[in-house]
This record gives sequence, structure tokens and C-alpha cells, in this order.
Amino acid sequence: MAKTQLNVRVDESTAAAARRRAHQRGLSVNRYIEELVKQDAGEAGRAFVEAAADFMKQYESVFAEEFGAPAAPPAVGPSGDGGAESGAAVKPDGTGRRSRRAKSEIQGKR
Repeated sequence: MAKTQLNVRVDESTAAAARRRAHQRGLSVNRYIEELVKQDAGEAGRAFVEAAADFMKQYESVFAEEFGAPAAPPAVGPSGDGGAESGAAVKPDGTGRRSRRAKSEIQGKR
């Protein structure tokens, strides 16, 4: 990892607190600050995801009206491949994607 020199001026009480907390954790001041930045970025990411989920929940009816209800997830067959036992990923109404094997089995039955 490339190291970059960062010259930042902070008041003495803030610098002393950073040195003290870094020492308590057995870290250099630079490493302590690096961890604070990573923690802050992680919290911001979580806050964004939570806000997006809240937005989607609040406007769920608007999205459903505009784009229709969300499709049901495909059923998982015994093989765990997402298809039915025949290997087909077919919706209950008969539409959907079939595997080559399932298609050839169906064609062979005609």
C-alpha cells in the first residue's frame, strides 16, 4: 500500500486526544485515524442502504402501480439449481425459461 503524507492542522486538545486513544488501542496515530475513516465510511454506507430501504418501503405502492407487482422468486428444486425436478425454470402459468434438457424431453414426448 502506498503511503501518502497528509499534513493536517488540528487544535492541540484534539491532537492529544487522538494520541491518547491511539496509544490505548496500541496503534500509531496514523493507523488510528485510518480506522476512524474506514469506520465512518462503513457507517455512511449502512446509513445509505437503510435510507434506500426506507424510501422503497414508503413508495412501494407507487412502484407497484407504475411497474406492477414484483415477480415471485423461482422455486428451488431438489438439486438446488433453481429449477424444478425436470430442470425447467417455468412459472406456474407455463411461461418462463426451460433448460435444454427439459426442452428436449418435452419435444421427445410429442
